[in-house]
Amino acid sequence: MDDSLPDLGDLEREVMQLVWANGPVTAEAVRERLSRPLKESTVRTVLRRLEDKGYTTHTVDGRTYVYQAAEPRARVAAKAVQRIVDWFCNGSVEEVLVGMVDTAMLDQRQLRTLADQVAKAKTKIETTKIATTKIETKTEAKADTKTEAKSRRR
Repeated sequence: MDDSLPDLGDLEREVMQLVWANGPVTAEAVRERLSRPLKESTVRTVLRRLEDKGYTTHTVDGRTYVYQAAEPRARVAAKAVQRIVDWFCNGSVEEVLVGMVDTAMLDQRQLRTLADQVAKAKTKIETTKIATTKIETKTEAKADTKTEAKSRRR
């Protein structure tokens, strides 16, 4: 899926919410769950357009198209937030988060959850850096050993 997904209309958003909530779905299954009555052909058109926009993919089961989300809802939401951050805050996520805290959009539980996620990400990054450094050190040591062996042969 493209990083810059096109915007969705109200019906497209409602359909995507159903696709995310119900997993692989047919046009008929979506039509049955919509808040307003629509023809199945209309729903098929919406699903096809969502696929053209990069939001869904489909498989074929017999003659029936079965649609699923191309990416999880959280990833699509994060990309939408990134667009907002880039547009209003020149890419500063910190500015957005501080603004959310200052306007009490985040409660204590949400702040703790966010802090825990940041700590986990930080630990993961540090662990990755340590592992990369160990691999580089071993690779350099092997290269040094080979160079020394070649020097001794001469």
